[in-house]
Amino acid sequence: MSMAAVLAYRPDRSESAFVFSMTDGSYNTDKLIEFLIELRAHFAGEQVIVIWDGLMAHRSAAMKAWLATQRDWLHVERLPAYAPELNPIEQVWGNMKSTELANLCPDTLDEVRVATESGLTRIGSSYDLCHGFLDHAGLSL
Repeated sequence: MSMAAVLAYRPDRSESAFVFSMTDGSYNTDKLIEFLIELRAHFAGEQVIVIWDGLMAHRSAAMKAWLATQRDWLHVERLPAYAPELNPIEQVWGNMKSTELANLCPDTLDEVRVATESGLTRIGSSYDLCHGFLDHAGLSL
C-alpha cells in the first residue's frame, strides 16, 4: 500500500486543504498522473503549484511529457535533493505514524488502511495542523 497526498494552501493563509489517495502496491507515473487529474477536479479552475521531491515517478519522461500538457493549471517545483525537512508532507506522515499507527499491530492490511484513512482525515480537518506543517518546514507562501 502506498499513499500520495497534497497539502494545499491559499497564499493569504485563509484556507488549507489536504487531498490524499491510497493505492495497492507502489505509485508509478501512471498512478501519479491519475492522482493529479483528481487533484485538478478537486481544485477546478484554480491554478496549482505542486512542490515535490525527487521520486523517480516525479522525474520520468512520461511525467515530464504529461506535465508539459498541463501548464494552463499546473506548475511544478522540485525540492532540493535530500531535504525532507523542507517537505510539509513529511510532517503529515510523521504525525500519523505517531498517532493512529503508533503501536498498531494489525492482522490485515485493511486494518492499516482504516487507521491510515482515519489519521489522514483527522489531519485534513485541522487548519492549524496543516499550517503548522508548513511553518515547521520554514516555508512561506
